[in-house]
Amino acid sequence: MTSTVTTVADLTADTAPAVPVLTAREQEELIRTHMPLVGHLVRDMLSRIPNHIHRDDLTSAGLHALCTAARGWDPQRGVPFHRFAGTRIRGGLLDELRSLDWATRSVRSKARSTDTTRQSLTTSLGRTPTAEELAQALGTTTTDLQQTDTDVQRATVLSLQGFTTSSADDLVTERTPGPEEMLLRREQIGYLHHAISSLPERLQTVVTEYFLQERPMADIAKDLGVTESRVSQLRAEALSLLRDGLNTHLDPEMAPIPENPDSITARRRASYYATIASNTTMHSRLAMTNAHGHTSIGRGARTATAA
Repeated sequence: MTSTVTTVADLTADTAPAVPVLTAREQEELIRTHMPLVGHLVRDMLSRIPNHIHRDDLTSAGLHALCTAARGWDPQRGVPFHRFAGTRIRGGLLDELRSLDWATRSVRSKARSTDTTRQSLTTSLGRTPTAEELAQALGTTTTDLQQTDTDVQRATVLSLQGFTTSSADDLVTERTPGPEEMLLRREQIGYLHHAISSLPERLQTVVTEYFLQERPMADIAKDLGVTESRVSQLRAEALSLLRDGLNTHLDPEMAPIPENPDSITARRRASYYATIASNTTMHSRLAMTNAHGHTSIGRGARTATAA
């Protein structure tokens, strides 16, 4: 603890205002006392972003912001230090996320292009296209397609949590949602639970184990007795169904209009959308979360999603 605080204190020397309000000893005491606040905010942030973001990167940024806050806090202004520091720590974490650039526009563009092409091929072929067919239609190789898919999945996790491929600023906000906004957010989460539990069994297994239990694709493929490429296809199919199913109920203007409503694919999708509606009520959706919007969805949440 002592060595960490010393390092933090050294860091504040580079960012100190010309005339600090508190003495160096008072600043160091504030930093030492509020270091758990950094850990709390980092954990909260990590629960809402892709798991390839490292805790150490965010913690370092959070500590730097805490030190800056200690140097700039004026107790005479009447703002409690934990609130003053919390705002600056969240800002520091957002700045760190922006610098990591984990959801660039190019990734989102690739996601849209890949998904549009996959849906078009699914309609024309009457089945999910193979990786080779999709790569050929996109004018790329299967290797490049796999890399693109890996990048896209980092942003897709956010789509599952927030129903949009938004930026860090959109998904990780500093303000506390109001009652109406919280109610809508809880209903969205409830719809997501029911949409997952309404998926065909194999697709539900892939989504639950890959995204919620964070199991390696190779392990899922072994359990299902298929190749990793097939699991990737099932995952893409499931995400497409989830997105369109949620849009059908939450944002009808974004819901897709099938070119051929009588096709087998269109009828299957319509049946899935209807299943979501029959499996959900306002009470059941809100029951998925508490008054603060917290839910048990995450690692080992198979039971919660199937409830």
